[in-house]
Amino acid sequence: MILLGLILVLLAGGAFALVLTEESARYILFGYTFEPNQVEMFFAGAAAGAVLLLGLWLLGSGSRRSAKRRRALRGARAEASSRVARLEDEKRELERRLERSPEPSDRLVARGSEDTRP
Repeated sequence: MILLGLILVLLAGGAFALVLTEESARYILFGYTFEPNQVEMFFAGAAAGAVLLLGLWLLGSGSRRSAKRRRALRGARAEASSRVARLEDEKRELERRLERSPEPSDRLVARGSEDTRP
């Protein structure tokens, strides 16, 4: 949206520059000669102004959307970082508990082939 807005603003600026630099009311664009009257010039100026406003609106809304996306990404990164820090703390705590225990606990033993359930 930002790129489209920028293109529209540049087109409107180019139209305004074209009108301001020409000394006569005769314009040659792409091999065609235009000689607009006063009403046609008014509507062309109104259209250029509308294109300029649309381009500025697209620039603003695209910038807001990008900023919102960056904020969400920054928040997600911070949340993931804090989650990793919590997991590392939990890992360190479990390692400390394992070092403090006098002998490995054999409470959880996998059942072998002697387990016969109907």
